Amino acid sequence: MSLIAARPSRLAGLVALLPALLAALSFSVTDIMLKVVYASGMDVLTLVSLRGILVVVFFWGWLRVSPPVRPHPPRQRLIALGLGLLFAMTMLGLLAAVSLLPVSIAILAYFIYPLLTGIGAALTGVERLGWRALLTAATAFAGLSLMLGVNLAALAPLGLACAFGAALCRVGSLLATRAWLAGTDARLTTWYSMLPSTALFMALWIGFGAWNPPQTAPGWFAFAVVAACSTLSTLLIYMSTNTVGPFRTALAMNLEPLVTAIASVWLLDEVLTPIQLLGAGVMIASLCAFQFVLGR
Repeated sequence: MSLIAARPSRLAGLVALLPALLAALSFSVTDIMLKVVYASGMDVLTLVSLRGILVVVFFWGWLRVSPPVRPHPPRQRLIALGLGLLFAMTMLGLLAAVSLLPVSIAILAYFIYPLLTGIGAALTGVERLGWRALLTAATAFAGLSLMLGVNLAALAPLGLACAFGAALCRVGSLLATRAWLAGTDARLTTWYSMLPSTALFMALWIGFGAWNPPQTAPGWFAFAVVAACSTLSTLLIYMSTNTVGPFRTALAMNLEPLVTAIASVWLLDEVLTPIQLLGAGVMIASLCAFQFVLGR
């Protein structure tokens, strides 16, 4: 009877994790399309500013047509606005890390955040996690390092600091969402969080950037996909954090670099070495072990 009862429970757990899995897949699509966007002449500040404006307008219209059942009270509204600043700092830190470090090292340093989220959730009491859960996160991180084929020969301390700072901002966002915004409308949280981040990106764009839109039709199409998929991912992450907690959400997001690497092989003719394939296998095994053996 216990085995029969466990199967529906694990299936329900997998269904609950679906928003996080979809968020990881959506971010992977964004990663691939970004290469097309940048190749078409669009720069980072133009992209994040224009994308922010479109997202703010879209959610404003959506919330007008279908208002939330329960609006955010003032305290939750301030927290959601604070999440927007954390999101902006995450983006800026990650972009700075990529500019100062090899991409593989920047991504690896940033994706320490699932493990840090588990530790933070356990220390703050946001989630009750045992040593097996944290071991799973550490194993997934080890698999990621193998998959990225990281070369530690040349490291820029400032780049590492930016990547770790971005990771800490992501951890803070996930923990705060679970602790103070549980049960709220994820659409409203997304809209509030996009307001300050978009304002900051636009200020940087006006002060230091220039208008550099895509110069080709495929570039505009790729930008539209990036705007849609990155926004969907943000919404799904808020939904998932409310449903399954910050640690399970963060752990599922390990699929993003994995799927991106596999898609790059298929779409961009990149090649994975046997060591990278081993790392990918370790990541998949870790995620499956957590969900079907360790997760409850």
